[in-house]
Amino acid sequence: MRSPIKSPLRRWDIPQGVKLSGLWAAVMFCYAYGDLLVLWLPGSMERMSKGDFGPLGTATPGMLAAIAVCMAVPSVMVALSLLMPPGPCRILNVLLGLVYTGIMAATIPAGPLFYKVLGVIEVAITLSIVWLAIRWPRERKA
Repeated sequence: MRSPIKSPLRRWDIPQGVKLSGLWAAVMFCYAYGDLLVLWLPGSMERMSKGDFGPLGTATPGMLAAIAVCMAVPSVMVALSLLMPPGPCRILNVLLGLVYTGIMAATIPAGPLFYKVLGVIEVAITLSIVWLAIRWPRERKA
């Protein structure tokens, strides 16, 4: 019987923009699941129907618009990480990765256990975004 060939697996070199885009998509899934899981907390539907937005106070159209923008930015970064030129893309990923790391780090302590778990994962992902953007590969000179 023939033995299988034991050659090393080939590494696929993933472009930096694709890596960053994938990380922004992953962080968005964590945000979405966190928001969905909140709905199962006792009393959350009643609070929401009264317009209670927890530590942010009563929901207003302006506050909801600001939160929508805050949540849209990581979604847009999925596309921008693929479409922007490397220089501006690198800077934007570093800046926004740090901003969203800060937002999550500030909100983790006040949340329930599932929120803390997702928050730690989100911080790890956004820090990975910053790290990958800082280490963006340079063109090789011929």
